[in-house]
Amino acid sequence: MINIYVDADGCPVKNEVFRVAQRYGLKVYVVADTGMRIPEHELFELIIVNDRFDAADDWIVEHLKENDIAVSADIPLAARCIAKGARTLDPRGRVFNNESVSHALAARDFMAHLRDMGNVTAGPPPFEKRDRSRFLRNLDEVILAALKTEGQAVRNNR
Repeated sequence: MINIYVDADGCPVKNEVFRVAQRYGLKVYVVADTGMRIPEHELFELIIVNDRFDAADDWIVEHLKENDIAVSADIPLAARCIAKGARTLDPRGRVFNNESVSHALAARDFMAHLRDMGNVTAGPPPFEKRDRSRFLRNLDEVILAALKTEGQAVRNNR
């Protein structure tokens, strides 16, 4: 069974995840360091971790397995999830793989270096309707690919 893990603090697409996961019958773990309201449904579970730095990230990485899906804007978390064989995308719909997450980590480190040197860098652009649409489209594609792989694994084990 494929699960979806949402790095929930500040995630603007939780409702979209719930809607799509319910359509496919997938369990969603919403991981946060503070309480929040999620729809009451047997497929949705809120996990509240302590407020230790990276506690939500650590919980997600500890519990996800190969072929699960992680939703996070946190690039280092995305890299950790990919290393465990999970499929990972950010709330804007960018799907990560080994290569793209390496590039994203390098860009993140470069921007941090510029800020440390006193250069002012712009933050991310505002979240827009087209970001939400791209996320929905790519989440659907990632789920279908995971289900296909999961189905092949089940057939191979018979």
